[in-house]
Amino acid sequence: MAPFSSLVRSLHRRLLSPENSTPRLLRRCLSASASEGGSATTSASASASAAGYNVGGSTSFMRGVVFYEPGRPLSIEEFQMPRPKAGELLIKTKACGVCHSDLHVMKGELPFSSPCVIGHEITGEVLEYGAHTDGGVKQRFPIGSQVVGAFIMPCGNCFYCVKGQEDLCEPFFAYNRAKGTLYDGETRLFLRNGKPVYMYSMGGLAEYCVVPANALAVLPKTLPYTESAILGCAVFTAYGAMRHAAEMRAGDSVAVIGVGGVGSSCIQIAKAFGASEVIAVDILDEKLTNAKLLGATHTVNAKKEDAVEKIKEITDGRGVDVAVEALGKALTFEQCTKSVRDGGKAVMIGLAATNVVGQIDITRLVRRQVKIIGSYGARARQDLPQIVKLAETGIFNLKNTISRKCTIEEANSAYDDLDKGKIVGRAVVEIS
Repeated sequence: MAPFSSLVRSLHRRLLSPENSTPRLLRRCLSASASEGGSATTSASASASAAGYNVGGSTSFMRGVVFYEPGRPLSIEEFQMPRPKAGELLIKTKACGVCHSDLHVMKGELPFSSPCVIGHEITGEVLEYGAHTDGGVKQRFPIGSQVVGAFIMPCGNCFYCVKGQEDLCEPFFAYNRAKGTLYDGETRLFLRNGKPVYMYSMGGLAEYCVVPANALAVLPKTLPYTESAILGCAVFTAYGAMRHAAEMRAGDSVAVIGVGGVGSSCIQIAKAFGASEVIAVDILDEKLTNAKLLGATHTVNAKKEDAVEKIKEITDGRGVDVAVEALGKALTFEQCTKSVRDGGKAVMIGLAATNVVGQIDITRLVRRQVKIIGSYGARARQDLPQIVKLAETGIFNLKNTISRKCTIEEANSAYDDLDKGKIVGRAVVEIS
């Protein structure tokens, strides 16, 4: 019995030693309990994790623009510093474009989780990577590098991403557009008091934002932060419409209906792709004058003349090879479908309020092979670097596309003016 008693005493001492002050069985029970309760406390734990987070010894907090509900002005709030996870980068935001898509959310025309930070076309500086981020990502985007972010943030692994159709990425629509989160189902934004705030894309109207690496491209130092912000949405959307939806070829005739920020980008992309004629259609002469500067060969004021008839007159009665609708209205949808020639393509890129329905002459659609194609944007990994090159070489004129620059404190007035049609091209919020 003596050897047995000695063995028991030895085990007892080891279990109660400083290294093993909690018995293994108890530790296992605690671990299991934490695992079972994890799903109920995910947001709280994420908030607690972010609360003490800072970068390089800098402040742990930032400012961001929050949308709460339709009719309520945007509010500048203090946030905990957002924390990236694997495959994500923390970006110090330099500029963010003012887009109609944000306005649709603010007016309640497109359902989205709130409160949220709007803004989805950004430029900025890489500050940090999430834990376990792949080494290849770190090589492409070194700390301190300048980047531009696309509003469609592809996961890179779903059915559509694998097929090269990143603009249809399932997690992006299922999580970000449907729930205002990234692809683990969690937001990266928390107010200073710990309350979660949702993300419209990356939530770009803030001093810092978290962006999945797949949605980023390096921005050459020769390109300015402010003007380049529109590359991630206005130009990105136009490029996707022309390159993938319309499959535009040199020599095609093109009509663009609605020449605001996205429509004016369509004009420049059509010109870059070799369009023989680019017809700009709008109801404001100021926008049409700007369209001519950007490369439109003809302009039509739809308030003063019949847009469809004028387009056919310009094209010898046939209609254009490609018509692009950039407003998201029932009237302009119909104009777009009637403006294309037999066998032509009508490309719809304007978002509409929920339940807006467009009409189409079915018999003409069938007999004359008219193609109606929806296009939400381009494909970040393959297209965004090409878009940057268009700007870098001067083929796409960034300077003439930006009509207003403002501060983060002026975001409310910028969106008000956008809603009233007072912004000719694109407004950009300068943040840094």
